[in-house]
Amino acid sequence: MARVIETSVRIAAPPARVWSVLMDFGAYPSWNPFVRSIAGDKSVGGKLEVVLELPGGKPQTFRPVVTEIVPEQMFCWRGTLPIPGLFTGEHRFSLATEGQNTRFTQSEAFSGLLVPFVGGVLAATERGFHAMNEKLKVRSEGS
Repeated sequence: MARVIETSVRIAAPPARVWSVLMDFGAYPSWNPFVRSIAGDKSVGGKLEVVLELPGGKPQTFRPVVTEIVPEQMFCWRGTLPIPGLFTGEHRFSLATEGQNTRFTQSEAFSGLLVPFVGGVLAATERGFHAMNEKLKVRSEGS
């Protein structure tokens, strides 16, 4: 079973500006309501420690691996539960130029046996994506 969540927002700033905000992990606690913090190696194969806070939920820590990075265009990671096949998430941040603006898209492809049983969590995750997108827009346009 698989499910994909995808959200996007148009940001009135060039991709270089949005990328600099997105990759400044140390500043996340001051503006990001969904991804509360990220630490670790930003290169492909690097291990991250990501703290997510779903709307109305408690912080949860994940330890995904970076799968792709293209400066000013894409940053992706993949996280799994310790038992293979139960639940995997492939998270993607992508940036595309739209004239003088940026289309920021955040998505995650979920797969595994547990996907049919976590619909409420996935709905909250989508709300978290929207909240982060809006705060990224405000921060990128304001500086």
